[in-house]
Amino acid sequence: MKKEPFQHYLEPSESAAREFFSRPAPGPVVMLNLLRFRDWADYSATPVLCPASRITGEAAYRKYIDHTLPFLEASGGSVLFLGRGGPFLIGPSDEHWDAAMLVSQANASSFLAFASNKEYLAGLGHRVAALVDSRLLPLTPYDMQA
Repeated sequence: MKKEPFQHYLEPSESAAREFFSRPAPGPVVMLNLLRFRDWADYSATPVLCPASRITGEAAYRKYIDHTLPFLEASGGSVLFLGRGGPFLIGPSDEHWDAAMLVSQANASSFLAFASNKEYLAGLGHRVAALVDSRLLPLTPYDMQA
């Protein structure tokens, strides 16, 4: 059996984005981000953002966070948690994530307003330079009374 090539995920597919923004849930959404950093940041796609000296993928992601926070907070969002990852306690032993982040937004519309802000998008190259792979899972609250 032929093994499928490893696929990296850095941006949502068109169909995934369409499905997310067509969800009926009007309430809060928390985005679970799983992040795998490059050893060294790769700014080849956005040389204008490239620092004067070589930096790690993790350092480039910190630049992305510094750039992003004002736009996230202006849209009503917030970072609930950002922490180091590692191997799973329950899960595949050959899979790891360097960091995990939880980002809260009031609703999908607020997230869309944030994610389409041109000033925010101007710094997105730091994220691209930083990551070799990622996952983004939108979470909505369960009604625990149901």
